[in-house]
Amino acid sequence: MNQMERAVEAALFAAEEPMSVDALAGFLGDAEKAEVREALNSLAATYEKRGIHLVERGKRWHFETAPDLAHLLRKEREQVRRLSRAATEVLAIIAYHEPVSRAEIESIRGVQTSGGTLDVLMEAGWVKIAGRREVPGRPTIYATTAEFLDHFGLSSRRDLPGLAELKATGLLDPVDDAFEELVGDVSEVSEEDQEPSDAA
Repeated sequence: MNQMERAVEAALFAAEEPMSVDALAGFLGDAEKAEVREALNSLAATYEKRGIHLVERGKRWHFETAPDLAHLLRKEREQVRRLSRAATEVLAIIAYHEPVSRAEIESIRGVQTSGGTLDVLMEAGWVKIAGRREVPGRPTIYATTAEFLDHFGLSSRRDLPGLAELKATGLLDPVDDAFEELVGDVSEVSEEDQEPSDAA
């Protein structure tokens, strides 16, 4: 393990939040981003068979428990209430079509969306306000968060399952044509929309 790998490893262990390549490079005294990426990939391979893994979620890196060992560390706790059907539909629409306004969500669902539904998703940390649409009325638009990706084990929105995958896993009710319509053709989502900028 070279010095850059050791430095990146130490920085991630000490960090309170996942870190991007840019953040790591700055933290390590303006290190070369290419060297940081190389160190991250090397560390990820090193930790692949250990009890913790180095993973990338939404362009940010952090250590997490290996999936096959997670059950050993779980504590008894009250189960978080399940999302209602409406909240599940709204979350799916936002994930596949973000950034999206409330009016656009309602157009896709075909019914009005309660403000409380969006509040539940934002309280869960899975949805955030992503600005305003530059059209008359400047409606608020919504997008998913890094916490959403982390909770569902996704590296980016490119990892969202397609229609065929949803059917194969039995998660898609074969008689629920409305869900098929709201998922739409994911392949048409532009790369720009799929990978929001890290700039903040």
